[in-house]
Amino acid sequence: MGAGLFGPALLTKAKQDHYQKKGGEAMAVKMTQRGAFMHGTDHMIIKEIERPTPGPGQVIVQLEYIGICGSDVHYFHSGKCGSYEVDLSQDFMLGHECAGTVVELGEGVTTLQTGDRVCLEPGITCGQCEFCKAGKYNLCPEVVFLATPPVQGCNEEYIAFPENMCFKLPDNVSTKEGALIEPLSVGFHAANQGNVGVGDSVVILGAGTIGLTTLLSCKAHGAGRIIVADIVPEKLKKAQELGATEVINSRETDALKQIASMTNGRGADVVFETAGSPVTIAQTPFVVRRGGTIVLVGIAPVEEITYNFAQIMDKEATIRSVFRYRNIFPKAVSAVASGAIDVKGLITHEFSFDQIEEAYREALNNKTDLIKAVIRVG
Repeated sequence: MGAGLFGPALLTKAKQDHYQKKGGEAMAVKMTQRGAFMHGTDHMIIKEIERPTPGPGQVIVQLEYIGICGSDVHYFHSGKCGSYEVDLSQDFMLGHECAGTVVELGEGVTTLQTGDRVCLEPGITCGQCEFCKAGKYNLCPEVVFLATPPVQGCNEEYIAFPENMCFKLPDNVSTKEGALIEPLSVGFHAANQGNVGVGDSVVILGAGTIGLTTLLSCKAHGAGRIIVADIVPEKLKKAQELGATEVINSRETDALKQIASMTNGRGADVVFETAGSPVTIAQTPFVVRRGGTIVLVGIAPVEEITYNFAQIMDKEATIRSVFRYRNIFPKAVSAVASGAIDVKGLITHEFSFDQIEEAYREALNNKTDLIKAVIRVG
């Protein structure tokens, strides 16, 4: 899969510049690229690594923007996220939200050409298991997913990637927006899992990036009322900017009482937990209406969580969960292109590639006004 997937290898100085003849002139083709790696926790290094070459059915994408996901920050700071853990004895490349321009084609590529701007769906599945054949490829046990240990990520200048997992961006969608198609797809899949329809009332617990992409997706699905709860005022302000009907500061008020008051005791048709917090997960059965649906989106801790199933049974509520996404990228791109969803407002911080460690530290420590940070490559 090239440098970005199966462990970049350092080149010797003698191999760093390759010369070939073209039109009678010697032309230098750089054979290396820069890649950024975790070097232990809370530390990032940039080093020269081999630039990938495309295999059959692959293209080389020159990356232009890379997003920083909450999972990246977990790996960066603690070396683990959920049940996945980084081998800290080796350098590890993070990053799985990205977009750029196709610069080279591998053998057999027919649907893309050089110059196409694309976003990358970061999970490559086997295509043969029962889940892939049923269309639920996000559950494939053999998936190779960028920046999920031990698979290397995309914090680099060039990546080799399968043609069929690169999605063309229309002229009116920038590569900066393209890098947000991946987190948008999580929110889009969440809205699908909740079967959100026109006029539905929705509660979203957590106003981080995924909470806000869920908000945008529910709005695009036609939700009539969207209540967002969080403990950070700046995030609630952003939720209002993006279309939340009402917001609740859970630090200052009892969110359960407030939601009950707002819904006249009925509760919400669909409740999304996007924070991955034991506190907000435990709140979901008290917020959902009778016969309603709970969608668990946030990455929960591996420890057991106290949960009131008596509420679920009394209400005959449905619990659904989200693991990444499936069959969403083309729809998400179309939604952004049509103006149905505007992801630009999610980006609050932008850094150069040379500032990548600073970017990760800011994403880790800025709990107030940082919503989404992106890395500008090149």
